[in-house]
Amino acid sequence: MKKDTHPECFEATIRCACGNELKVGSTKADISVEICSKCHPFFTGKQKLIDTAGRIERFRRKYEKFNNAQAEK
Repeated sequence: MKKDTHPECFEATIRCACGNELKVGSTKADISVEICSKCHPFFTGKQKLIDTAGRIERFRRKYEKFNNAQAEK
């Protein structure tokens, strides 16, 4: 094996914005993240469901004037 080819490894602490901390091995000493598995909506079960019907109706109302103008021509 060649000498000095591998990076130096540390016992890193990953800190989330929610306050959660994890100990992992990494080439960086400290890592900060905005979201983790403790606060991400997918893992917490607090996902927002998108109301596709409401979005479609809003789109139709927005472009109703344009569609009426095209129909008159």
